[in-house]
This record gives sequence, C-alpha cells and structure tokens, in this order.
Amino acid sequence: MRNLLVLLVLSFSIWGCGSSVDTSNFTAKQRLDYAMKLYHDENYLDAVQEFQAIILQYPGNEVVEDAQYYLAEARFQRHEYILAAYEFSKLIKMMPASKFVPDSQFMLAECYYKLSPDYRLEQKYTRKAIQEFQAFIDFFPTNEKVKEAEQKISEMNDKLAHKEYNTAQIYDIMEDYNAALIYYTLVVEDYHDTKYAPMALYDKIKLLASRNRNKEALEEISKFLERYPDNTNINELKELKTSLETKISSSK
Repeated sequence: MRNLLVLLVLSFSIWGCGSSVDTSNFTAKQRLDYAMKLYHDENYLDAVQEFQAIILQYPGNEVVEDAQYYLAEARFQRHEYILAAYEFSKLIKMMPASKFVPDSQFMLAECYYKLSPDYRLEQKYTRKAIQEFQAFIDFFPTNEKVKEAEQKISEMNDKLAHKEYNTAQIYDIMEDYNAALIYYTLVVEDYHDTKYAPMALYDKIKLLASRNRNKEALEEISKFLERYPDNTNINELKELKTSLETKISSSK
C-alpha cells in the first residue's frame, strides 16, 4: 500500500512537470491552453516546444496564430533574440491580417534593440532596430507604443553619432585631418538632431582654424551660430569669428 502511495505521488509530480504531460489526446484549444500555462509560469523552454508542436500539428487552425506569436515571445523571454526576430518576422510575413502584427513589428524591432552593442562595436543591429522601429511608426502611427519607438530611435541615433564622433576624434589625434573632417561633417549632417552634432561642428571649426582654412572655418561658424544660438561655446566662436574676419581682411 505504501509503495502504491509513493507511485501515485511520483505520478502526480511528473504530471505537474510541463515536459512530461501527455498531450496526445488534447484538442487544439487544449494544447494551446496548456502551452500558454507553461508560458505564464515562465517555463519558456517547454513552452517553446509546445508552441512549435502546435504549429506543426494544426496547420490552418486558428490556434496557430497565437502559437506563432507566443513562440516568438517565449524566444524573446529566453534572450534568444535572433530566433525571436525570425519568429516575429515569420508571423508578419505569413499572417499579415493577424491581430498580432502590430505587436510583432514592435517586438521585431525590440529584438534588434536588445542586440545593439556598445557604440565602439559594429552597429548593424542598431541600424536594423532603427529601420524596424521606423516601419512600426509608419505602419501603425496611432499605436500607443509609437512614443517609445521614437525614443528608442533617438537613443540609437545618439549611439551611431557617438561612434562616428569618436572616429573623428581618433583621426584628429592621429593628425589625419582630412579623415577627421570627413567624420565631423558626417556627424553634423547625418545626426544633426543628436547632442554630438554641435560637438562635431565645434571641433570641425577649431580644426579648420588651426589649419589656417579661415574661410571654411567662418562658413562653419555661421552655420553654428544659426543652428545652436544657446550653446555654451557660442561666445568663444563669436570671438573666433571676429579674429578670423580680421585675419582675412588684413591679408587682402
């Protein structure tokens, strides 16, 4: 009798373990409910396996839409961002009328956002995240997550600007002035709405002036005064402008 009780306890313990439940006689809805329970219990690995099984076992059934979305979400929760991006993208392409498409587009961008590395490293995932967040904004402009998408685009543009500005400074230190000017200009023109744009333009002006390229420096100072009238360097650049104008005038 005691052995029988032990076996019953073990049986119930095994039944309570997600990966050991016999789902062979479940309906599609029951299988989805079971997979969702695993998901909400944060048993993401078993949830992934169940969602994958549902997609394979019930093609064309309405439960597949939910299974596909939560498969991607479970991957995301496991920090498997490349796999999650693939699954979100798959839903968007294969189920364009799905109620999950807006959230899938946002989460697709979020996957790449999570993969975006430190500014000093290769930024392909940063650019991909910007692209996908922008697609989300374009396709779903009234969605409540648009503001968050815009904030993250701004954050990642700052990161890209930081990378290019850092490159410009390295070339400046190495006295490769032409390369430095190219990168300062890139930051000013391509990332004009980031905090690095006035920094890059200021450094560009100082570099041009140090190389006696006075007319070019004056042109850039005029641009700076127009764009950033409240910048902390404004008085210094006004004085430099006066000095360069005097130099040019006296050289004629």
